[in-house]
Amino acid sequence: MHIQGWIEMTPLIRTLALLPFALPSLMAGSLAIVSHAQAVTEIGGQKIVTLTRAASSSAKPEFTSITLAPGRGMEIIQITANFPGKGSVDVLASPDLAGAKKMLDADDDDFGNLGYRLGAAFLAPYPNRIRGKLSADGKTLTTEWQDHTITLPANNIGKLPTAERHAMHGLILKAKTDDVSVKKIAGGEEVTGVIHGGNFGGHWLSKTDLSFTIRLTADTVEASIVAKNVGSEAEPFALAWHPYFNLPSGDRKQARVLIPGSSVAEVDGYDNVFPTGKIVPVEGTKFDLRNPAGTALGDNFYDDNWNHLAWADGVATVRVIDPAAHYGVSIEGLSPEIKAIQMYAPPTKSFVAIEHQYNFGDPFGKEWGSTDTGMVTLKPGESTKWQVRLKVFVP
Repeated sequence: MHIQGWIEMTPLIRTLALLPFALPSLMAGSLAIVSHAQAVTEIGGQKIVTLTRAASSSAKPEFTSITLAPGRGMEIIQITANFPGKGSVDVLASPDLAGAKKMLDADDDDFGNLGYRLGAAFLAPYPNRIRGKLSADGKTLTTEWQDHTITLPANNIGKLPTAERHAMHGLILKAKTDDVSVKKIAGGEEVTGVIHGGNFGGHWLSKTDLSFTIRLTADTVEASIVAKNVGSEAEPFALAWHPYFNLPSGDRKQARVLIPGSSVAEVDGYDNVFPTGKIVPVEGTKFDLRNPAGTALGDNFYDDNWNHLAWADGVATVRVIDPAAHYGVSIEGLSPEIKAIQMYAPPTKSFVAIEHQYNFGDPFGKEWGSTDTGMVTLKPGESTKWQVRLKVFVP
């Protein structure tokens, strides 16, 4: 059922509609939790959107729902899939709606930093970290692009005394979405919406519109963003998302990941996580995750950026496999502009964040010299498209 339709019901009809779901919960002693979750209709000041479809196969897993928040940059809060014999599985590591609303509406800061700590936030006009000259008050920094000065919020910092404040993960974490529309498609549903980003609060060089399309069918979840320069100046641009993929078993050590990158960007450590400007081969290191069956994560910590990606039939595919749960998800990059895959995978958490993104970290940094760091240049009227596709499978 769509959230909007739920809101429009009278209280009596809503109560009657809840009974089939509430009775089993009542017997389990969890009616209050169900009612609380159902009460969440808005996040970020806009109605949440839920795409749904009923599972129809008894032989293979199928996607069944997507819940997203247009009031928070079209962030995807959760994706569910039905696995025969197991039932519904959360594809993303994310709290329930009540928990997500608390994080994003009650606990978050002015910039929206908690947005990239659950579900799958979209990142524009840059993902990853950007360094620069810090302002006296420590709130902003400046960097350079083609002799233009860019001033960004300095919204992130590591934990060590040597940590350097920097900009991270774009400028749409609290953006509102216009023209949100849901429609039926063959085998499922689709939602579209537009973020009129303008110059992103004065932080970017031109004006940009971001058009989102998120599609649910049995076999796939697809997400795309088209960024169009609607201003009068050229601008650098990059797109990505920040999805936390759930490990349903909770056993992170045995979880396996395939990343089709033959090199990785060296970083100064896992606190700042700033690139040194060196691209190093993965062969013979913990970063070699090219085994088609995936490589066990073990106790390794990762917050790294793979590049020189192997594309097969126009797709750059990452796989996250949880053998103990008989569960797997493929994340397919479909846009040739995707030059890097960032993975954040702390050993103590039962998730891996897999980010198909255009660029390397600190893309304007002098450490890169003449290296193409993946940012595209959009002249007035030009567009760029980022697109990924998810599939679930039994390994």
